[in-house]
Amino acid sequence: MKAFKEISPLEIPGNPIQLIGNEWMLITAGTPEHFNTMTASWGGMGELWFKPVCFCFVRPQRYTYEFLEKGDAFTLSFFEERHKPQLNFCGSRSGRETDKAGECGFTPLTAENGSVYFEQARLVLECRKLYFQDMDPANFLDDSILKNYPNNDFHRMYIGEITRALIAE
Repeated sequence: MKAFKEISPLEIPGNPIQLIGNEWMLITAGTPEHFNTMTASWGGMGELWFKPVCFCFVRPQRYTYEFLEKGDAFTLSFFEERHKPQLNFCGSRSGRETDKAGECGFTPLTAENGSVYFEQARLVLECRKLYFQDMDPANFLDDSILKNYPNNDFHRMYIGEITRALIAE
């Protein structure tokens, strides 16, 4: 099994815009017995309420949304470039019909927070939900944003405290 080393959230390597927007991440929620994961490329990291945080966005029709709603914890897993086809698969299939982790050859591991991450990841952020909010189109100041929502299926934003950061050794 691959070894991970805990690091401070202040030591997370890389540019968060590059990590999330270009390299993508898996948002995973649930328990080791029953979880789902999805690929995401929208989100960010920073400090809020004197805590290291990340934020991510999930549409209500996504299966992962159900798991995020039920639990208090989730993980963000980042992978090497060679795993981009698997991340593409996880972003284009539903966990309702497919065992995405199994199909991709990803080995689920139990996070300290009780959620799930993957042995093949190079960076894992364990998060505790602090806040959520549904995006309200009345608050969009740039009308071009609406083109991302032709079905009016606006994202829910989750803000999570980064309680543990792991890097592959």
